[in-house]
Amino acid sequence: MARDLDNSGMFGELRRMVQTTGTVGGIAARMAGHKIGLRSGGATHAEDLKSVLGGLKGPLMKAAQLLATIPGALPEEYAEELAQLQSNAPPMGWNFVRRRMTAELGAGWEKNFRAFGKEAAAAASLGQVHQAILADGRRVACKLQYPDMNAAVEADLKQFRMAIGVYHKLDNAIRQDDVVEELAERLREELDYRREAANMRLYHAIMQSCPDVTVPLPVDELSTRRLLTMEWVVGQNLNAAIKAGLSDEQKKKIARALFRGWYVPLYQYGVVHGDPHMGNFTLREDGGLNLLDFGAIRIFRPSFIKGNIDLYNALRTKDEDLAAHAYEAWGFRDLSREKVRVLNEWASLLYAPLMDDRERYIQEENNPEHGREVLSRVHEGLQKTGGVRLPREFVLVDRSAIGLGSVFMRLKVKMNWSELFHEIVDGFDEQALTDRQTAAIQAAHFPPDAPPAT
Repeated sequence: MARDLDNSGMFGELRRMVQTTGTVGGIAARMAGHKIGLRSGGATHAEDLKSVLGGLKGPLMKAAQLLATIPGALPEEYAEELAQLQSNAPPMGWNFVRRRMTAELGAGWEKNFRAFGKEAAAAASLGQVHQAILADGRRVACKLQYPDMNAAVEADLKQFRMAIGVYHKLDNAIRQDDVVEELAERLREELDYRREAANMRLYHAIMQSCPDVTVPLPVDELSTRRLLTMEWVVGQNLNAAIKAGLSDEQKKKIARALFRGWYVPLYQYGVVHGDPHMGNFTLREDGGLNLLDFGAIRIFRPSFIKGNIDLYNALRTKDEDLAAHAYEAWGFRDLSREKVRVLNEWASLLYAPLMDDRERYIQEENNPEHGREVLSRVHEGLQKTGGVRLPREFVLVDRSAIGLGSVFMRLKVKMNWSELFHEIVDGFDEQALTDRQTAAIQAAHFPPDAPPAT
């Protein structure tokens, strides 16, 4: 039985709050000043915030990354800096790792391994990964959670709510109360690696129809709430592969695998992987992909998925009534005709490649400025029409679409995105999705006290 290393509770929270309060409080004040026209070195302060959050391991950094993808949620210079965040915190040293492994697996834990890497092979937002070889010869990855993460999450969320609360008082275009609660729930869920292990089993089953995507399986007997042991998958860092140079054929294969890896689960099972950044997949030797990190998984109501497809059809046929109905299925409320039109401009940015039946870049001219211009107009339009309250379901779908789009832009690949989309959604049947989703969840064996995220 693992000893609870996060039982410092209030003291862990206090330590974390001392680290973040000054920075986040100052940033909140500067964001408020930004809204009333006081330009006090915003770009410099945004760089400072990125530096501080990157040095803190995980929760606040992840929340800030998510907010950076929502139109107008933060001033532009803050959004740009926060979107680039990666964890730069120093890894746990070997002596500390040994104590943590003893806490999770008990004395003599080394007997389970023929070899165990003393240096971290990779950093994750809430933990670090060590490569190891089991006693039976299997290569595995051991993701070990950083200490005091329960306290870190709670302290970070308090600071995060404070900063957003200040900003909301001066900008009513997008109310994010439900978004913050969604982030809070998802972050707390990510702390239990048993749920992530079940998410891996869920995705492994779903991806059987996508041989170009590999999902590693967990090693349950060597996994706990704070330790996740899984199959080691061999692959090249995608950024490194792009820099080294890829042929058009290789780019197309990668893009197809990525597209199917995200949208087969979403449109056929109602499941989304909410964290599609370059560090969460590696390139196999045969050009396929390894999909990694299953903490940010969300399962949706089948009616919500139907709403996604209805919105696509509404935009394609310019049917405002169907669009309004689709937004209601998403969870938007009290939408005037004017608000529907503003939201349609946002949705058209995301759906445009899917409605264009030809080979093209995911964003015309492969120019990120175009997207920023559209989102700026959406934010302005929402301000003029009284604003909207974002539904919780919006968060990971928006994050996924924008994150995946940025990877496709990095690849500089032309695809017929419409054709790929229709391969997945043609013949959509809400009841069939319900049946597939139910069967997949049952097969994943979620622990009773760590159910799937819905």
